[in-house]
Amino acid sequence: MTAHDHRKVIAIDGPAAAGKTTVARLLAEATGALLFDTGSLYRAVTLAAQRRGISPDDGDALGSLAGKLDIQLARPSVNDGRLIDVLVDGEDVTWAIRAPEVDAAVSQVSAHPQVRAALLDVQRRIADGVPVVMVGRDIGTVVTPDAGLKVYLDASAEERARRRWAELTARGEDVDYGAVLADLLRRDAYDAGREVAPLRAADDAVHVPTDGKTVEEIVNEVRTLADAVWAASEAH
Repeated sequence: MTAHDHRKVIAIDGPAAAGKTTVARLLAEATGALLFDTGSLYRAVTLAAQRRGISPDDGDALGSLAGKLDIQLARPSVNDGRLIDVLVDGEDVTWAIRAPEVDAAVSQVSAHPQVRAALLDVQRRIADGVPVVMVGRDIGTVVTPDAGLKVYLDASAEERARRRWAELTARGEDVDYGAVLADLLRRDAYDAGREVAPLRAADDAVHVPTDGKTVEEIVNEVRTLADAVWAASEAH
């Protein structure tokens, strides 16, 4: 396996709607680091599979598809609330991959080892040798276990459901809070129970609970940790 230098990687893991992507975006903006939301890759594969009629149970077909798609992440080009641009084969799918039907299937799709293998080295190469904030569910445990800093963001299921419900309704979608909460609990159980790269905090991760905290407070907390790690990496 190719050796990579991940000392400048800030790995942010945690369950759905814990605030990972928002915190990571602000942290990346404040530090000049690259923002890399790895979940967008799995969502892109899920959307592409749904459009092609590929079952979320078909690991071989999904893995093959993941290896063929041209998925690009870039800084936002449209001022519509997006955190990053997500392009699949040149098409802007930034909001399409956030649709409820993608939400409902992405955990199942991402659980297949064929899919994870197809996307793993892409993630490691992007994070090689540069300050980068990576967001996902297995960054500190699988993707970059040698990351300079590993953070596990968490919040109660009720708080996370409230955030996701507010996000969806702000985009004009008619969704029920109870349904959002039930979906999050289902995803939590699925992500934590899957055989390949289950959701869990790395043994050396810093736990950051986000209930009752403002985004600014969380970002400042993580940035203090990140600054110390980057200063240490420069010293060596």
